[in-house]
Amino acid sequence: MKDDTKNEICILDEATINKIAAGEVIERPASVIKELIDNAIDAGATDVRVETGGCLSIVITVLDNGRGMSKNDVSIAFLKHATSKIKTADDLFAISTMGFRGEALSSIAAISRLTITTRQNDDISGTKVIVEGGDLKDVSDIGAAVGTRVTVEDLFYNTPARKKYLKSDRTELAHVTDVVTRCALGNTDISFTLINDGRTILRAPASDGVFDRIIHVLGSDVAKAMIPVSFESEWAKVSGFVSQPELTRSGNDLQSFFVNGRSVNSKAISNALRLGFYTLIPKGRYPAAVLNVSIDTKDVDVNVHPAKTEVRFGYEKEVMDAITKAVEEAHRAQVAPIDDKESTVQSLLDGSDPEPEPEPESICKPSVENTLRESATPYNTSVKDTERRLKRTERELLATKDNTDSASSVGVLDDIKILGQIDNLYIIAQSKDGLLLIDQHAAHERILFDQIKNNKSSGWQELITPLTIELNAKERILLEEYIPYLEEFGFAISEFGTNTYVITAIPNIFGKLEDPAIVHDIISDILSTGRIRDETGIYEHVSKSMACRGAIKAGAVCSFEQMENLIAQLMRTENPKTCPHGRPTFVSFSKKELDKLFGRI
Repeated sequence: MKDDTKNEICILDEATINKIAAGEVIERPASVIKELIDNAIDAGATDVRVETGGCLSIVITVLDNGRGMSKNDVSIAFLKHATSKIKTADDLFAISTMGFRGEALSSIAAISRLTITTRQNDDISGTKVIVEGGDLKDVSDIGAAVGTRVTVEDLFYNTPARKKYLKSDRTELAHVTDVVTRCALGNTDISFTLINDGRTILRAPASDGVFDRIIHVLGSDVAKAMIPVSFESEWAKVSGFVSQPELTRSGNDLQSFFVNGRSVNSKAISNALRLGFYTLIPKGRYPAAVLNVSIDTKDVDVNVHPAKTEVRFGYEKEVMDAITKAVEEAHRAQVAPIDDKESTVQSLLDGSDPEPEPEPESICKPSVENTLRESATPYNTSVKDTERRLKRTERELLATKDNTDSASSVGVLDDIKILGQIDNLYIIAQSKDGLLLIDQHAAHERILFDQIKNNKSSGWQELITPLTIELNAKERILLEEYIPYLEEFGFAISEFGTNTYVITAIPNIFGKLEDPAIVHDIISDILSTGRIRDETGIYEHVSKSMACRGAIKAGAVCSFEQMENLIAQLMRTENPKTCPHGRPTFVSFSKKELDKLFGRI
């Protein structure tokens, strides 16, 4: 007989509740630093310093010169929902501060050993508070500078399951660097410094504008490619900088978005930004951007995510339209001669003020329709370039032992007759079974991937002129871990100054390097993913990036001989049906399927 008096539902104790809640707000060391920086900004700080030592979960310190807290306030600041930002529920409809829920300090305190030292300007002495696992251990007077110093030790010491899933120190430091970088880009009037084990990772002094801050945290190479954005509609004001079409990345690492000064992650904003470029950039590439969207606080809800990194707009379509139009107008305004634009940007980088020149009345700014029409014209790769890339992989095949016996048994590719090319991208052919459509880039990518992966040490070539690449702080941290693996593929990379690396050799697979940007793209592609745990994954990732960059491109005109050569090479790969990223290299239609399409059943 069932015992109805046995209770299965119980109310969790306060300590367990706090640990669970802390996990929603604090995911990793970077989350701690983000919340503490937000508090420093709300306190009116003009200088924020972040220090980490050894393993990031061991010790994190954030110092600021803000208003500080009184003894009474700091004694309860770590309690759940203790906040000075709002007073009533109505305040939630007009949030103007970075924090407001009173969850940050309490969440951090619940899963660490926390020490807060703070002093207000009018106080004779400061106050030191020690909290362990959410329990107040000590409150005492102490000599201290005006502002607040928060030290977090043994993060996740009482939640070992969460600590177990932290990544390597270098990967966690990369996340911290990303957080500090975004905070620096969104608050140009505040100085930011990030130090790890006594080494300065990032220093961004207070500046008068976003462009100067971009130079400091993203580098001068990125800054040179940026153009200003300024647009205002009934619903939103959009300001900042976006890159010219020449600067793109395989990921959105160079995109920073702010809503009323708050750093946010927003696919909607990223899509609106991309729409503003139309077809100026290829599919799968992302422009750089530092954009701030200012809207009425009543029309945005920042209380939809525990970490406050996502927002909900009251008039999302109108706001996204404003962002798209802002980007369109920014590119439309770039009608000055190239030399003039470069000298203007260079003068900004040098710190001088260029003489403004009146815009000639005779210059007509192109319309959006004209921009779309011009940019929709496909770019055609030279025939010589296509020939070089195909010959390079063909030579590699001939150099492979037993290549005559290595052809794959993919019957659908046997006995085919090339019919032509569609949009300089798809090869159309007839097979014994029906019709074939072959993606030339995906096919050549598969060929290159197999060759690179199976023979990564096939040789290298020295560059006559060494290539220098400028990386931001996050990229530098990740690159140091990848250098040994890149060297195994044939790259020779060494540090060359604070933000710069010099490349003196590249793998033979690239042949004559006509476009140095390809190396920077490969490095950026690899770093955009962050750290990969096992060596097999690293080799796969590097091989994919190199194959993608070395393969013949969409828009490459191919002769019948080249198309036949490409298919013959594809047949000799281990898996000719898909590219390294899992996309199909070809699709086939049997005669029966064709008959069905045309109703000939």
